[in-house]
Amino acid sequence: MKILAPQSALKVVIRGGGDLATGVVQKFHRAGFAVAILEIREPTAIRRSVALCEAVYDGFAQVEDVTCKKASTPEELDACWRDGVVPLLIDPAGESIKSIKPDAVIDAILAKQNTGTNGSMADVVIALGPGFHAGEDVHAVIETMRGHDLGRLILEGSAKQDTGVPGEIAGESSGRVMHAPVHGTVAHSKRIGDIVQRGETIFTVGGVAAPAPISGLLRGLIREGAQVQEGMKAADIDPRTDTEWRTISDKSRCIGGAALEAYYFLKRR
Repeated sequence: MKILAPQSALKVVIRGGGDLATGVVQKFHRAGFAVAILEIREPTAIRRSVALCEAVYDGFAQVEDVTCKKASTPEELDACWRDGVVPLLIDPAGESIKSIKPDAVIDAILAKQNTGTNGSMADVVIALGPGFHAGEDVHAVIETMRGHDLGRLILEGSAKQDTGVPGEIAGESSGRVMHAPVHGTVAHSKRIGDIVQRGETIFTVGGVAAPAPISGLLRGLIREGAQVQEGMKAADIDPRTDTEWRTISDKSRCIGGAALEAYYFLKRR
């Protein structure tokens, strides 16, 4: 696979490295930007096979044509970029943004609230999903809710509020997502990519079994050994057993393209 080194001096910092953030990373990486990811110390991604934040634990992560490497200091970023690698820093507060001096900052944390991103961080500041107000705390917001407006650029106002109900796929909605039954440590009974049947144990928390609410393909499963709270999202089942789980999703690609569009649109204003 050909390694893509940045083709310009443009830098973008992406806060968060989960599956939706990874779609954003790929778009900007392919467009020639020097991309850096800022993450928390213990990410809890569910769709780990397509989440570059896994580099926090393994040192490296590969999703399609994007290689991510965990960096220890901001000074290591240039070496990563020369090698065509996307560096990841553990920096939940975004303290390194001042030294990186990016052309754009994208909040892809998907916390459904603003955890500190603001328009002074860069010339262009974009946020994904609810919790932000375009024109006030950021320059643009990207709609992340499935449906007609998915990927829409919002230049004034906010994205739709989170309903807590996953978008419907093949007639299934709330049953697609599994939550931790109790507080404790996760142990796996199945693996991402497995075809599972309703009622089968997918994982346990402190010995308490979590049975599959529907049949389908296990597309996401929180990392084994993770400490979870009761009710925390821990697994994701796709009722379509023939779907692809090793590549970036349609939703992630749509949002990533929208973020790239937002950058160039805002630079023209």
